[in-house]
Amino acid sequence: MDRKKFIQQSGNGVVFTLLSGVMFGQKKGMAVNLPKMNDPKVIRDADGDVFNVIGDIQTHKLLGAETGNQIFEWVDNVEPGVGIPPHIHTKEDEIFRVVKGEVEITVGGKSEVLKAGDIAYAPKNIPHTWKVVGTEKAKMITSALPAGIELMFQELAALPPGPPNFEKVAEICAKQGIRFV
Repeated sequence: MDRKKFIQQSGNGVVFTLLSGVMFGQKKGMAVNLPKMNDPKVIRDADGDVFNVIGDIQTHKLLGAETGNQIFEWVDNVEPGVGIPPHIHTKEDEIFRVVKGEVEITVGGKSEVLKAGDIAYAPKNIPHTWKVVGTEKAKMITSALPAGIELMFQELAALPPGPPNFEKVAEICAKQGIRFV
């Protein structure tokens, strides 16, 4: 089948399915749940809620609740020497984009120092870690796909100040399918 014919037939099938649900699937008092489009959003640098997640200062920019749980995006503003211990995600992939400073990231056993403009991808089920290196504070935009991890970060940020109770941290992270290695 040629591409044009395929697109026409596929489009006709989608329209028929949607209209069938609206016209025939609706019983009295029963609404048809059509997909909801995500609302467009512009996020300024100063926008977002700030959380101290065990030394990782995060500004949550784009939440899963705003993207149909497709993506969660935040900005890390982190002092030199701060980092995250080696861990594995079982639910989400992460993308790290360094905007300022230097971040040493290890993914799957390979370490690289990322500088402004560099990106690293950490797929789920692959061990990874990162740490700010050098003398300058780092700014990094991080994305998690799919969303959901923001709830874990909010719970971690609510822990009492001071040195973290690693057992409690591991328990909170395990609920999100994250384990430390």
